Amino acid sequence: MAFAFADVTLLQWLLVAAVAFAASILGGLAGYGTGLVLPVVLAPVVGVAQVVPVMALAMLINNGSRVVAFRRDISWPHVRRVLLLGLPFNIASAYGYTLLDARGIAALIGVFLLISLPLRRVLKRANRQTGPRAEVAAGAGFGFINGGMTGTGVILISLLMAGGVQGAALIATDATISVALGIAKVAVFGGFNRLDASLALAGLLVGLCTAPGAFVARRLLTLIPQRIHTGVMETVVVIGACGFLWRAWR
Repeated sequence: MAFAFADVTLLQWLLVAAVAFAASILGGLAGYGTGLVLPVVLAPVVGVAQVVPVMALAMLINNGSRVVAFRRDISWPHVRRVLLLGLPFNIASAYGYTLLDARGIAALIGVFLLISLPLRRVLKRANRQTGPRAEVAAGAGFGFINGGMTGTGVILISLLMAGGVQGAALIATDATISVALGIAKVAVFGGFNRLDASLALAGLLVGLCTAPGAFVARRLLTLIPQRIHTGVMETVVVIGACGFLWRAWR
């Protein structure tokens, strides 16, 4: 079913806007989380099959605002290494997404959201350091996963931390890489009719709602306990994942 603005109520848009703003603050504090939380409220509005394309544009704006807010902290060598293979693999995966139907997409997103929770813990406990060559190879894997999925920031954050990136540089470098990959995804989805004018406008509006959150997060970075961010995000992610799986198998 095609997305139409006339089919969405003002209350639904206000809910999406509020969640987008709150999720962007959570994401700005840890570098990930926005792409995991937002699809839960966005799917009933734009449709399951359109979630990743709309999120690609919205996250492009969200991450762009982080680049501006943290621009002095970007670690360019890490950006170049991750994108070297990450960008072409990202494009190939985004094209693969355009071949899936709505049920397949719902199952894919639901499974990934559930896997993301234990994955975050595994990556955190691994605490391994990677060299430049390993970072390039890992970038290829991340790019492939990111191309057809949303909410993959936890993987990129773990990859960069393993390369020795920390603090504000971590948020800035993650955002810069995500912007480059986001531009590629939007181009692919637009070229294969997965992101028409109405969906692009929806993504733009959602993205604009997330933009102020980066600057709020910049101020709150040292004030909000990580466990509160994690607890809220994981609860929403589990509920959302179950919702996507229900849509896939009903």
